[in-house]
Amino acid sequence: MAEGNAGNDQRQNEEIEALSAIYGEEWCVVDDLARVFCIRIGDDKDHPKWIICLQVMLPNEYPATAPPIYQLNAPWLRGQERVNISNSLEEIYIDNIGESILYLWVEKIRDVLIRKSQLAEPGPVVEKKTEEEDVECEDDLFLEYDPENPYRAFDYDFSENQPEIEELPPIDHGIPVTDRRSTFQAHLAPVVCPKQVKMVLAKLYENKKIASATHNIYAYRIYCEGKQTFLQDCEDDGETAAGGRLLHLLEILNVRNVMVVVSRWYGGILLGPDRFKHINNCARNILVEKNYISSPEESSKGLGKNKKVKKDKKRSEH
Repeated sequence: MAEGNAGNDQRQNEEIEALSAIYGEEWCVVDDLARVFCIRIGDDKDHPKWIICLQVMLPNEYPATAPPIYQLNAPWLRGQERVNISNSLEEIYIDNIGESILYLWVEKIRDVLIRKSQLAEPGPVVEKKTEEEDVECEDDLFLEYDPENPYRAFDYDFSENQPEIEELPPIDHGIPVTDRRSTFQAHLAPVVCPKQVKMVLAKLYENKKIASATHNIYAYRIYCEGKQTFLQDCEDDGETAAGGRLLHLLEILNVRNVMVVVSRWYGGILLGPDRFKHINNCARNILVEKNYISSPEESSKGLGKNKKVKKDKKRSEH
């Protein structure tokens, strides 16, 4: 095992050195010790119109047996367009398992941006990033790396024991909440694999009202029985930090095999921190309604209460 990691370390160092030389100022070291890097990718080197920042974390098992953990950051990137790029990156990994793939990922993203630019689409509207973002959130371009939770950003499950599910799960919709002309609504679906997550997102975006929402924030947690770990991820969709807060709520409630999407239609009046309260309340309410948690009182007590729930479940099985 140690020899394998040593081999990976050498290959990672060689790849990092090469990419740093190739991309120059586009390459940024976020955390050298944790192997977190960011590459600024544009459709044009001198005058880019479309830009995506690809942040990656290289686990010890990369490139031999594990993919890089990644996050795509761009205020204009959302919905199906984000899903399409993620699918392309995952296909590249599948086709090149065991190989160094960061260069292929970067150039694939650049190709997408060049094609987008050639379609004569207008450049991104800078104001698309929520006016309500806090000033201190300027550094949110970078994914906050959590060494105890390194799998959260990769939207693909490579477990051999994970069944391939083709069926679209049922989607439930919560009661809309309106505050100062902004409306929030939660949507929930049971999911057991990342493919179902993508199916749910695609189905929701078929609804014109949901597709037109200012933000569609989501988070999901899938329990992998074989590995005794969680596969989980989240998406801000332009509402900085909202996806991470939503995922944190799911973690505190210790729910599993579920996806929650919260749509927000901005009404023109700034809500400040209240917007996060509405997002989490909508999510919590639909989780209660669908019996993922017993009640708001119990769920607010978090993990300590969940231990008792697990014991009760074991007793009921006998």
